[in-house]
Amino acid sequence: MAKKGDHRITVGLTCAVCKNRNYVTQRNKINTEAKLLLSKFCATCRKKTEHRETEKLK
Repeated sequence: MAKKGDHRITVGLTCAVCKNRNYVTQRNKINTEAKLLLSKFCATCRKKTEHRETEKLK
């Protein structure tokens, strides 16, 4: 049975080079306390760059 409470939050990922928000994902705020830093493809830069968590979405 699942635990009570909503521990997953929706966050946007922003390219570190061009500052465009390209991805939306979810993370567990209890298990992952630090902000996300993922290597993803940026369509604007046309290459693989670091994407950082920027804001919580509803």
